[in-house]
Amino acid sequence: QLNVVESGGGLVQPGGSLRLSCAASGNTFDYVAVGWSRQGPGKDREEIACISRSGGSPTYAESVKGRFTMSRDNAKKAAYLHMNSLNPEETGICFCAVGIRCSGFGVWGQGTKVTVSS
Repeated sequence: QLNVVESGGGLVQPGGSLRLSCAASGNTFDYVAVGWSRQGPGKDREEIACISRSGGSPTYAESVKGRFTMSRDNAKKAAYLHMNSLNPEETGICFCAVGIRCSGFGVWGQGTKVTVSS
């Protein structure tokens, strides 16, 4: 019913910042949870941020709290993730997802790669 496409990944220096975008298609983006996760080489996927309702406050994984900021714009059917103070260990593919709850996403995008390196 909903599809999402991530963009905004790329190469960034350690300590640098990136803004990722998630563009959704479909008619039921409002009131659906939207979140971000990431997976680095040889690592399990990590849930990093989620907004459970329109205009609600995001929740964050402890590993990114204070450095990342998530937002959503229902009028644009989009969500964003501002990533600050990035570490090389955070290199990986970032995914946007939507679902009924932040703990139960049903649809993921294809991902966008973030590379943190000098």
